[in-house]
Amino acid sequence: MKVKVLTWEKEVVGEIVLNQSIFGCAERKDILHQVVNWQLARRREGTHQTKGRSDVQGSTRKIYRQKGTGRARHGGIRAPQFRGGGIVFGPHVRDHSYKLNKKLRALALRIALSVKMQRNELTIVGELEMQNAKTSVMQTKLKGFAAKSILIVDDVLPNDVKLATRNLIGVDVLPVCGLNVYDILRHEQLILSAKAVKAIEERLK
Repeated sequence: MKVKVLTWEKEVVGEIVLNQSIFGCAERKDILHQVVNWQLARRREGTHQTKGRSDVQGSTRKIYRQKGTGRARHGGIRAPQFRGGGIVFGPHVRDHSYKLNKKLRALALRIALSVKMQRNELTIVGELEMQNAKTSVMQTKLKGFAAKSILIVDDVLPNDVKLATRNLIGVDVLPVCGLNVYDILRHEQLILSAKAVKAIEERLK
């Protein structure tokens, strides 16, 4: 699979051969769904907490006798039906993450890259480094891609690219070691450097 290598100005400077097993997989929404849910679950802090019946302040005595009052029977003032009582089955601090097979995660990354390739949302740039590392210059260069959100990936991210993109809305940068399914899918356009392609193929071989 041959793909053109461009400059920031979209001038063709060469070609690169992509690995068919990484950039030519069939789309599998079920696998992508599993991995995206796994990623989002791992991001949850799990620090939400409510007070149960044993946690709220209040007396433990029986509020009135069991029988003879004509009213409903109650055991304590901290019951959930009373104002200020405990919450029933409320959330507690816990870890939301779970395990997912490594081979499935690697396959999902291949599928995500292939989807971008099939939809013509993948661009390969020869060199990401810029001589004039200014946000305004980078913004002008990225306008040519006509995308609301862009993910830029390199083997080792140049400092000038980091500085030029950190204030741009919808533009994110990642090294190959941090490339993931969720970030690939949530951006309209994926820009890879030639070095990043080799590093990705080395990672997923």
